[in-house]
Amino acid sequence: MRRAVVTGTGLYAPGRAIPNAEFNDRYGIDVDTFLRENRNIRERHFMAADQATSDLIVPAARDALAEAGLEAADLDLIVVATDTPDYVSPSTAAVVQHKLGASNAGTFDVNTACAGFVTITDMAWKYIAADPGYTHILVVGAYGMSKYLDWDDHKLATLFADGAGAAVISAAEGDGAGGVLSSTLYAEGSFHDYMGIYAGGTAQPISAEALERKDHLLRFVKKFPAETNPTHWPRLIRQVLERIDREPAEVDRFFFTQINIRSIEQTLDILGVPHDRSHNVMDRFAYTGSACIPMAMADAVDRRVLKQGDLVVLMGSGGGMAMAALAMEWGWDT
Repeated sequence: MRRAVVTGTGLYAPGRAIPNAEFNDRYGIDVDTFLRENRNIRERHFMAADQATSDLIVPAARDALAEAGLEAADLDLIVVATDTPDYVSPSTAAVVQHKLGASNAGTFDVNTACAGFVTITDMAWKYIAADPGYTHILVVGAYGMSKYLDWDDHKLATLFADGAGAAVISAAEGDGAGGVLSSTLYAEGSFHDYMGIYAGGTAQPISAEALERKDHLLRFVKKFPAETNPTHWPRLIRQVLERIDREPAEVDRFFFTQINIRSIEQTLDILGVPHDRSHNVMDRFAYTGSACIPMAMADAVDRRVLKQGDLVVLMGSGGGMAMAALAMEWGWDT
């Protein structure tokens, strides 16, 4: 069986860091205290008016390729996970292929909201295991949600941010270190109308009425039950670990969706794992949706906190509701 190993990572956050204090001034209320104490958010980055999601992906992808020792032409496939694409059609992955000069790569996008990166890592693993025609796959989580924020809503405008995280997943033969070990996907489609960007598709085309309702912007229509993530995250993590006969206490590093530090801590408490096993980056990048897990993973590489043979778990969740969990063995000392 060919192994699917992460061989390179990269992240990109556009523009300057914007501290919470700027929102205090903008809205005339203290948002900083709540964000620091309840979300672990201190600053974030927003794309420029002339940037698109693909412009965030390209620098992250180039860093991942360089770390993997590859050229863009070495890629066999590019998969982009995003719910803020450059266009409704064609795919953002096609734009990225052109901008990178990855002329030999197939392309497609995946939208499972903020569970996207873990979902496409699962897919890349299965492509490599099933087809010898795929040796190097670029998987990217990207988020340009600032283009869809209602800036009159301080609760949303201060939480979300922009960025991209990329990883190269390469085929490896034999019994060496590294590789995806187990994964699972889960969804509850009954939550599809709780949160999203609802205008612009066939169900609700852009219209004057939709614009007046702000349906072209991110909306929280209903409130997710508070127990949603602390219920399903531990369950799915245990599921992927049981398949490889491992325990939560054996996991060296967790990478969670970075929307709520309390959900992360509660999940780790349920699993009986110390809080410092989770590598968190929302303090610097706020919530970057499908980009947050690969950004955290690339940051962990940059900070040299991963070792060859480490057991790593990715746990993503997002609107829809979609969730994805994945366990892997890390392939090199960072």
